[in-house]
Amino acid sequence: MTDAPDPTVFTEEEIEAGRLLFAADCQFFFGSQTIDQLPPAERPEIAFAGRSNVGKSSLINALTGRNRLARASSEPGRTKQLNFFDLGERVTLVDMPGYGFAKAAKAVKEDWQNTMFAYLRGRTTLSRVLLLFDARIELKKSDRDVMDLLDRAAVLFQIVLTKCDSLKPGKLESKRREVAAEIGKHAAAYPHIVLTSSETGMGIDLLRAEIARLAEKPTQTVSLPGKPS
Repeated sequence: MTDAPDPTVFTEEEIEAGRLLFAADCQFFFGSQTIDQLPPAERPEIAFAGRSNVGKSSLINALTGRNRLARASSEPGRTKQLNFFDLGERVTLVDMPGYGFAKAAKAVKEDWQNTMFAYLRGRTTLSRVLLLFDARIELKKSDRDVMDLLDRAAVLFQIVLTKCDSLKPGKLESKRREVAAEIGKHAAAYPHIVLTSSETGMGIDLLRAEIARLAEKPTQTVSLPGKPS
């Protein structure tokens, strides 16, 4: 009996598959401020979540190789809608509003949680939530609250540490261990943490490969005898 493949290890073919996926056209196609406005659920969805100013827009832009695909608001917490992007007609990337913004009223924060919970719990095509944490900042109560929310929604989530270039290797490993211990408490957490930097490109190829595993397979063109492919 052979051992099962390690899901944290990517082959050269998987890294290339991730590169090719994100080399495809990526277009914004829908913005939804309420749950009853969601687009049809047609293909696998990968949602990006995180505190305001965690670097979510920068990460999406780095993954897709486009500088202005996802735009960060100058005022934390200003973006209030779910933004949907079609990537190569194989997977949908969903940019979720940031949470944890200090200036927001309690009612606004509760509305965010209720709206996001309804999306997370009811979206049949949602394959995974990528939950972003800033590697330089300690985990906040709002981070733990969102992990609890994901547990309740029974949605698989994976931690992505951003801005990892700002830490020296020893401090970064200490941070990774700290977060790994935290996610060990959550039933819906995927155990593999991805370390990234939108500035240096650190971990971008691995995250692309991770998403490619969840995307629809590319359409194969079949050549008929006597017909050009």
